[in-house]
Amino acid sequence: MYSDTDRGSENAPSGTKNQNGRLPGRIISLVPSLTELVFHLDLGNRLVGRTRFCIHPEKQIGGVEIIGGTKNPRIDKIKALKPDIVIANREENRKEDVDAISSFSEVLVTEIATVKEALNEMLRIGEVLGKAHEAAGLVDAISREIPGNSPTNSLRALYMIWRDPWMAAGGDTYIHDVMQHFGLHNVCAGMDRYPQLTEDQMCNMAPEVILLSSEPYPFRKKHMSEMAGLFSGSQKFGPGKPDEIKPPETVKNDRRAGSPMVLTVDGEWFSWYGPRMLPSFRSLAGWRQKL
Repeated sequence: MYSDTDRGSENAPSGTKNQNGRLPGRIISLVPSLTELVFHLDLGNRLVGRTRFCIHPEKQIGGVEIIGGTKNPRIDKIKALKPDIVIANREENRKEDVDAISSFSEVLVTEIATVKEALNEMLRIGEVLGKAHEAAGLVDAISREIPGNSPTNSLRALYMIWRDPWMAAGGDTYIHDVMQHFGLHNVCAGMDRYPQLTEDQMCNMAPEVILLSSEPYPFRKKHMSEMAGLFSGSQKFGPGKPDEIKPPETVKNDRRAGSPMVLTVDGEWFSWYGPRMLPSFRSLAGWRQKL
């Protein structure tokens, strides 16, 4: 993550027009969630480059040139595409890459660790790209899906993002904030970023529910059994998206016995901001009621 003194390039595109008085005509996005936002704002025809992880919207993204990954973009390829603006993110992208791109293009660097920050950055991108009204409409729609109050029966949750080594979402992440909004108390709230955990640490945290995310590590059914075994419990749910999971009647008894539920969850619901927040929050609300 960049320090506060490294924010120079993000302030460059402070208005909706470039130095020539025109809106950015050629856009490159290094952030999958925000690539989808560009399309949502009806600017897909201006998008000339994206990373290989930019997979949405599926039916439209295929024609946009791939310039590498989020952590290893091809700077020479980006320069050759002659962008007017490049959209980046402090967590997704490396400072050295942003600095290199800043030598030949404006760079809008976003910083998103909470739901509120995600909404604010969407408004800023809308303004910079000349789509302030459309961005505001999307933000209003998403805001209506954010629970006013967290469920009273908050569950102690461990959100896993990686295996070998085991890694989880810490307290200063967007994932953590989404968890809070939907009544999931992050047992790693006191840890930064994405801490590496030992098996003993995970057991001592005494989570009531363990969430195995579909990304970045592709957790599957076999990993549910493995994780449950660490807690001397058994898997309670099959794999799939959260809204496809139906908790059995014995869940409450199992919680009291100290055996955590182990769920596979769609990582996009917890970690993708932008327009995907709208369907994600709707689905999360229904999923949470089933626990």
